[in-house]
Amino acid sequence: MWIALTREVSPAFDQCELTHLERQPIDVRLAQTQHHAYENCLSQLGCAVYRLPAEPDLPDSVFVEDTAVVVEELAIITRPGAESRRLETASMAKTLSPYRKPVRIQAPGTLDGGDVLRVGRTIYVGSSSRSNPAALEQMRSALAPFGYTVQGVPVNGCLHLKSAVTRVGKDTLLINRDWVEASAFGDMKCIEVDEAEPSGGNGLLVNDVLIYPANYPKTLSRLRTEGIAVKPVDVSEVIKAEGGVTCCSVIFSA
Repeated sequence: MWIALTREVSPAFDQCELTHLERQPIDVRLAQTQHHAYENCLSQLGCAVYRLPAEPDLPDSVFVEDTAVVVEELAIITRPGAESRRLETASMAKTLSPYRKPVRIQAPGTLDGGDVLRVGRTIYVGSSSRSNPAALEQMRSALAPFGYTVQGVPVNGCLHLKSAVTRVGKDTLLINRDWVEASAFGDMKCIEVDEAEPSGGNGLLVNDVLIYPANYPKTLSRLRTEGIAVKPVDVSEVIKAEGGVTCCSVIFSA
């Protein structure tokens, strides 16, 4: 069984952190409605969805992916790069503790889960404004005993590694080559985002079906042409908050 941890959209969502985007008005009620549809999508694809309560004082807390990296052997509890987000990790650590042994990233390390891309036993970690080399080394030490390789990847022009590249098939990536070098991922097949949709590199693969923003129709069409099974969702308000479909859940096997 797959478990998907989510969190209700904070009523303060419109006060979210922004790094690369200009602030736009966010409709919090619409964001909540869209998030519920996203959760329903996870359920339809076979996940048992457990929703954590909203954190009224933590605007970005819907982005649970940034608080934890879960593999079969343990859960790495992150230390987010934005200081305003570090209180988000306590409830996630408590929620995960029945399922996995927690390992915490310690100062001076900073790590957002959005910078972590897993492909088999290789863990790619984005070198971004939110995640630093000290955290990468801590991850390497924690995961090496279980046979994982942890590799840093430079990221430019976007918030997280998974803003630029995500896995959309067994051996296939969706990528914006302006933000990350495809060569970092060896011989993986790469589908490029449409040039008119630079933020379209974020998709969430669940049981061989890709949850993907309906807000990037040109890239969506490319994915379907490549034979990717896609389930579109409207995440317009999450996009305004510099987020994507991977950001809003932590998925792991029970």
